[in-house]
Amino acid sequence: MGTRDKEWPQILAIIVACIPGLTSALLFSWPSPFILVLIQDKEHYDISEDEANLLPVLLPIGVTVSAIFFFKIHDIIGRKYTLIVISIPQALFWIITIFAKDIYTFYIARVLSGVGDAMVYGTVPIYIGEIATPSIRGTWGSGQTFAYNAGFLLINVIGKYCNIQQTSYICLIFPVSFVIIFIWMPETPHYYVMKGQDDKAKASLRWLLRKDNIETDFLQLKSDVQRQISESGTWKDLFIIKSNRKALTTCIFLKYSQAMAGISALETYIQFIFEKSGNLSVSPEMASIYFSAFMWLIMTLLTVTLDIFGRRKSMLISSLGCSMLLLCEAIYFYINEFHPSIDLSAMQWFPLAVLIVYVIFYSVGLGPLPSLMTGELFSVSIKGKGICVSNFSMGIIITIGTFTFKSLNGTVGLYAPFLVYAVSTFASFILSFFLVPETSGKTLEEIQQQLKGNVKK
Repeated sequence: MGTRDKEWPQILAIIVACIPGLTSALLFSWPSPFILVLIQDKEHYDISEDEANLLPVLLPIGVTVSAIFFFKIHDIIGRKYTLIVISIPQALFWIITIFAKDIYTFYIARVLSGVGDAMVYGTVPIYIGEIATPSIRGTWGSGQTFAYNAGFLLINVIGKYCNIQQTSYICLIFPVSFVIIFIWMPETPHYYVMKGQDDKAKASLRWLLRKDNIETDFLQLKSDVQRQISESGTWKDLFIIKSNRKALTTCIFLKYSQAMAGISALETYIQFIFEKSGNLSVSPEMASIYFSAFMWLIMTLLTVTLDIFGRRKSMLISSLGCSMLLLCEAIYFYINEFHPSIDLSAMQWFPLAVLIVYVIFYSVGLGPLPSLMTGELFSVSIKGKGICVSNFSMGIIITIGTFTFKSLNGTVGLYAPFLVYAVSTFASFILSFFLVPETSGKTLEEIQQQLKGNVKK
């Protein structure tokens, strides 16, 4: 890439490809504004608190199960059309919730949204990784994280002013508009080379790079992809070949670090946390909107740090900072719950302030790195299987992370989940020295050679 003006087609394709990620966030965070509605609105719903509290964990369960069945779909029908297929379960969730009245219908909708999520996590990073050149992959490659946080903000805003049916009608716009727009975006040239469709691969490169003479780029791409697909790609190879094992270990580690930093619980129970923090000057609903808006803004602004600091240093800064802040939050809630004699009335701002600083550190590494590096680390021959195992593990980890908050808060106190998250995130800081490779500024082939130990790290 010689000039900035030739990068806009890649950026456009990335932005559009991230719309399913935005919808995914709307679906994941949907319980935050609407669990209380389902419990309290006895005129339209007869749903108990225990029944409603299962809703947050059904989506990650759906992700876990679906990851097993859909890991090859992007190699069969292509990355582009897999992304289009994602719109089906995402749209079905909104359609079902328009008419749902009983808890079991909502359960079905949540599991369906998990099916869509499994394909989002398995395909969007691949698509972005294969269409983005190294010069923009660090900043724009984290577009999925940007979209996810935009969805987190939107669902809190929409949920404050609209009921469940109105919200569903509004959010249905996203999967429908995505199909209409994305049909005009290109398939990745990597996929066409895999299928031996050289002319289509060249056309895709011309669209993405916006230059007529792409022969050198094509020949390099073809050489890289053919070398990778010539490698054995069995399930056994995922674990016994050193470079594959390194890639898988890093991906699972990053997803574990992200989930056990407490972000899933924050996005699901943020209004509950603010309600427990004391008499804020604004309502918990507005506090959650301010928090999600700040999170979206900061993560957008700090994406450039991935290329400034590099992947590993970003992860180290992020995990250490988040662990210290989560510990501060745990201490506050412990004193607030178990030492009522200590007057904290002058510090009711503290939980929100800590979470705001937490978002800054989270945005430097823990937020964008898991999705970005998932699309970078796996060889073409093993990519589908590697991401399948990674997403299967992620579903389990998110389920555990969400259950951790719910169970520890109910049995021990609100400080307990924050303490667990603090310890887990500090462990991630230590392990990052050994498990996170530096991939900034490298092509996908150069990353493969680094994992094999053929180039200097």
